[in-house]
Amino acid sequence: MASIFTRIIKGEIPCYKIAEDENYFAFLDIAPLAKGHVLVVPKVEVDYIFNLDDTILAGLMVFSKRVALAIEKAVPCARVGVAVIGLEVPHAHVHLIPLNEIGDINFSRPKLKLDKAELEQIADAIKHQLG
Repeated sequence: MASIFTRIIKGEIPCYKIAEDENYFAFLDIAPLAKGHVLVVPKVEVDYIFNLDDTILAGLMVFSKRVALAIEKAVPCARVGVAVIGLEVPHAHVHLIPLNEIGDINFSRPKLKLDKAELEQIADAIKHQLG
């Protein structure tokens, strides 16, 4: 059975897409720790990030860097943090989270509840920075 991320990539589940190429897909987390929290996934469905082929893993980080630099320009923050937890969905993925202090990346914190209009505005702002 396909992971929820594979279903998002295939368009079976709607998302707030940020960027896509032939190997990677980035979209807003709909239960974010901070405004602008983005998930970046390889299109190949592999459960554990360190089981990815070296080329795909390296490309995932390069793709994530491009998205993170756009987030920094679109969302007020000191920098963008990177987290790989890997327990919540059986599909390797990277969290890119705008940070102003170290506690902003604490996954035990309550998640934000943003409405559709706000999510669309954030996605558009990040995409605009990607060019």
